Amino acid sequence: MDVQVFGTHKNADVRKALRFFKERRINVHFVDLNERAASKGELQRFAQKFGITALIDKTSKRYAELGLGVVRYDDNRWLDTLVEEPLVLRAPLVRCQHKVTVGLAEDDWKSWLEAAKK
Repeated sequence: MDVQVFGTHKNADVRKALRFFKERRINVHFVDLNERAASKGELQRFAQKFGITALIDKTSKRYAELGLGVVRYDDNRWLDTLVEEPLVLRAPLVRCQHKVTVGLAEDDWKSWLEAAKK
């Protein structure tokens, strides 16, 4: 079982996610959003399940700096903005095969591990 985690090392929830998988000896591919943005196709997987607004961290510093609180974008424009400005994403974004989560979702991750054992 391999998982992919998108986020930054400064984010406490990302560190918790990485620790969760490390403690269970799960291979983790970490994508640091400070170094490399997630692709549009990758973000679409998360948006299809949770909706585009679930991917936006309205409390992030970058969200405020860009003044995104007053804009009215459609979903495609938001997706383009999240690709261009990955620090506006809510983290961690975690993917395991076709399953995805947004934010800290330990219960979901535990169910993934249980399903993998069967």
